[in-house]
Order: sequence, then C-alpha cells, then structure tokens
Amino acid sequence: MEPEERLAQYMEEIRREVCSRCIERPPGGPPCDPLGKRCGIEHNLARIVEAVHQVHSNRMDPYTRIFHDQVCTQCANRTTDQCPCPMEYLLILAVEAIETVDARFGNPSQA
Repeated sequence: MEPEERLAQYMEEIRREVCSRCIERPPGGPPCDPLGKRCGIEHNLARIVEAVHQVHSNRMDPYTRIFHDQVCTQCANRTTDQCPCPMEYLLILAVEAIETVDARFGNPSQA
C-alpha cells in the first residue's frame, strides 16, 4: 500500500474515533481547516502516526512524551491561541485509532 493511501486510512479511522469526539470541531467538520479551525491532526497526521509507531506501551505516558517532543514542537499551532489543541486530551483515542489500522493491515513497517 502506498504511503498516501495508508495515511488516508489512518485519517479515516481518526476522524471516526477521535474527531467525532472533539469539542472544538466546527459545524460541518471534519475536515476542519477549510472551516477556519486549524486542526493539529490535519496538519500533523504523518508526525502523529510516526510518533505512535515509535512507542509500544500499555501506558499513555510514553505516547504523551513522544507526542510533545516530536509533534507539538513542530506544530504550526504551537505559537497561536489554538495551542494546546484537542489532541492533548484525545491522544489516547488517536493511539487506539492508529493501532486499529495497524492491526487491520499488519505491521506498519511491512506496509
């Protein structure tokens, strides 16, 4: 599967399991960016997936640390009033969504 197709699968699952619970989602979203809400997921999806793939833990602390180190530090929203973003409290759902896609298609390193 091509990387773009794989990212689309992650986005689809995240929209179903994460965005559906976002309290900052504008009416009609997602996608939220065209509606004026700069979404951290939409802007950083590849970084989020990569960060999750670097951790294998039953605890959230390692995911939170790597998310802050590798995603937040590169996020365009970091210096705006849109930080912290909903990913701060929705990260566990994003991890679960990414792992759901990985389980569906096998190990991400083999995709």
